[in-house]
Amino acid sequence: MIIDMPDTTTNLINKRLVRLRDEGGAVALGRVLTLVVLADEQDVEESVEAANDASREHPCRVIVVAPSKPGSDARLDAQIRVGGDAGASEVVVLHAFGPLLERTDTLVMPLLLPDAPIVAWWPREAPAVPSQDPVGAMAARRIIDSTTAENPADLLKSLSGAYAPGDTDLAWARVTLWRALIAAAVEQPPFEPVLSVTVEGQKRHTSLDLLAAWLGTRLNCPAEVVRTGSDDAITRVTLERRSGPIVLDRPDGRTVTITQPGKPARRIALPIRALNEALIEELRRLDPDEIFEETLIRGLKQVTTRTAA
Repeated sequence: MIIDMPDTTTNLINKRLVRLRDEGGAVALGRVLTLVVLADEQDVEESVEAANDASREHPCRVIVVAPSKPGSDARLDAQIRVGGDAGASEVVVLHAFGPLLERTDTLVMPLLLPDAPIVAWWPREAPAVPSQDPVGAMAARRIIDSTTAENPADLLKSLSGAYAPGDTDLAWARVTLWRALIAAAVEQPPFEPVLSVTVEGQKRHTSLDLLAAWLGTRLNCPAEVVRTGSDDAITRVTLERRSGPIVLDRPDGRTVTITQPGKPARRIALPIRALNEALIEELRRLDPDEIFEETLIRGLKQVTTRTAA
């Protein structure tokens, strides 16, 4: 069910949510968090769809703030989605106009669930310092997605210089399965140190940088990113050892082939993670991610980068 509320107030929205709950159409009890999505107008539907999928594992209230015309008079249009249009959540989409855009936290605060942690998510462009954003300052976790930004590398670099506990990046969630596969391969005999690491893939995809940074810090070796013309995110990871390289090759974005000396090649399904899968992954923890912090602050600056000819 979708309820449109043009030219309204947060107080009226809250009353309508309470009425819906009393009527049995939406239940706020059992919600584990409030997910605040600070989206561009073009990203609203995709963001709501991903949040709805995530809510089936993490029941929550989703508040989407979508800025409209900044030069207009102050006005707030809202849309409430419940039932089949909201997954296991209740969704409130706020279209703010004019001066209301200056303090998005005042729009969000009346709609927050009491005693539930807050997660802020920027699906595209994010502030240079997420923890100092009005909504980000209220949140226990702040999620950006550097892969969708206009300048992905710049946003990731900005986050590394302004990191605060609770910051994270969906590009990091997208390498979780890679990290598990690589750890399993390295821990098999012969137990040799890794001399160097190379991560190859799509030019704009910041998951390459984060995976290389993590490998460099964990294995204490040089790490290089090779940017190619591929459209399939990470396509190859090579770990050089004295006995020969461990190679994880995923040219098609679906299946990875693992080869290493003295062992038969193994093929494992490893499709590129969709937006909803990455979001679900990040909502599984609300405490600071120390490994991501070390990767971002210490590992990223040690990674070298080149573009394939």
